[in-house]
Amino acid sequence: MSTRATVGRNGVVMHVRCPDRLPEETFRQVLEELSGLSPVVQTLPPTAALVDLRGALRFHGVDVRRLGEVLRIRTISRLGVDVRVGIGPSITIAATASGQVPLPGGVLAIVPEDVTGWLGPLPVEALHGIGPRQAAVLRDYGIHCVGLLAAVPPATVQRLLGGKAGRLAADRARGIDLRPVVPRALPATASVHHRFDEHTLDSAAVRAALLDLVVRLGTRLRGRGQAARALTLTLKFAGNSSWEKTRRLTAPSAHEDDLRRLAYQLMDAAGLQRGRLTGLALKGEDLIDAGQAPLQLSLDDSREARLAAETAIDRVRDKFGPRVIGPAAAFRRAS
Repeated sequence: MSTRATVGRNGVVMHVRCPDRLPEETFRQVLEELSGLSPVVQTLPPTAALVDLRGALRFHGVDVRRLGEVLRIRTISRLGVDVRVGIGPSITIAATASGQVPLPGGVLAIVPEDVTGWLGPLPVEALHGIGPRQAAVLRDYGIHCVGLLAAVPPATVQRLLGGKAGRLAADRARGIDLRPVVPRALPATASVHHRFDEHTLDSAAVRAALLDLVVRLGTRLRGRGQAARALTLTLKFAGNSSWEKTRRLTAPSAHEDDLRRLAYQLMDAAGLQRGRLTGLALKGEDLIDAGQAPLQLSLDDSREARLAAETAIDRVRDKFGPRVIGPAAAFRRAS
């Protein structure tokens, strides 16, 4: 199959799938590699992205498959991450192609003239945008492959799947997708989570787990060179209920002193009595570059000492790993 796409009226879109459960910081590094190929990158959290390659092909002077292979070589050699890359004339074709690349990674490029023949034999659930329930409905009516879906009148598909969903499915089965790649960075948030092995009523264990989240969030923010303007605490209870509250910091910060103080205030606001907790989540909101955070003169010698210790601890974590050092309470109860 030829892999040289036509540049002009047809788009050239790359869809990149990273491994599941990829750490957010590593995902950001993958996005940096993508931005080295093209300035038009749209993130699809938590582990996927779109890239508009039209200008990139002219700039790099290579065909689309070669550009996908270059990306894989870079992510493997620099980050130890293999990716699945799909390339096509639209978002739907590129995303469907990346889904057909076997694990752990590879490149599949589909040119405009091959779209119909390539899509036709695929099972309907392989078409990007078709969910399991939609696929089940289509199969119940004997529509088991994309080619059959493309042959069914759009009005019939709309009756089966509903107006908008049916129209989109009919169009995409025919390779019609006019959506552009819209540059979009990762949301300006950072989240850390803790799940208890058993439902817990132990307030000391809950407070220790929250302290561990504060340490992890602060370490992540400082590693990124970011500061949070607000924190959101989410509590998960037995029975799938939850509680969530957001408060702003007095000034943007990534320091554990500031994050811990506000996190404890949020926990106190929850007014826990006999609620059986299953998990916690702490999210830094409205993040800014740490360089934009105002520097405040502190007359508190003990705070200044803690900030100096925090810097030294960060160096230890960078060298030996994030879990080698931390508050004793967090290590005793939340590890």
